[in-house]
Amino acid sequence: MSTPMKTMTSSIEINLDGDVLHEIFRDRPHNLATICPSFVEGFELHDGEWGKAGTVFFFKFNHDGQKLTAKEVVEAIDDAKKSMTTRVIEGDILALYKTFVISYEVDQVGENKHLVTWTFQYEKVNESIPEPDSLMDFCLNATKEIEAYHLK
Repeated sequence: MSTPMKTMTSSIEINLDGDVLHEIFRDRPHNLATICPSFVEGFELHDGEWGKAGTVFFFKFNHDGQKLTAKEVVEAIDDAKKSMTTRVIEGDILALYKTFVISYEVDQVGENKHLVTWTFQYEKVNESIPEPDSLMDFCLNATKEIEAYHLK
């Protein structure tokens, strides 16, 4: 029996320019190992070039006390909306989820305030698999750590 495709969304307000955040995720994710080392161990470019749809990268990260990996392909980038969508195509996340798509979008909500909205679209391997709440917390906490790094 197949599990249904689900969507999870969460937002966090930051005081960092949305263009800066989008530019880091789009063009310089490999710098995240320096910016937030407690979350990110590294990004390696496998195919394509940073900032382009179709790019494939390998991501090493720390989650719930474990060192995990994910190979992702960039499906879409929208500079006007400061958004990007990636699909996990290999790695530890796919042990739990048949499909896992990650998107973010940055909206300005005040003079120096931006709202970063993370969205997951996923299908669990089976119904006993937990919702990806801890992965969402990972994205939100990493976003705050990027903000703190740039505002110090």
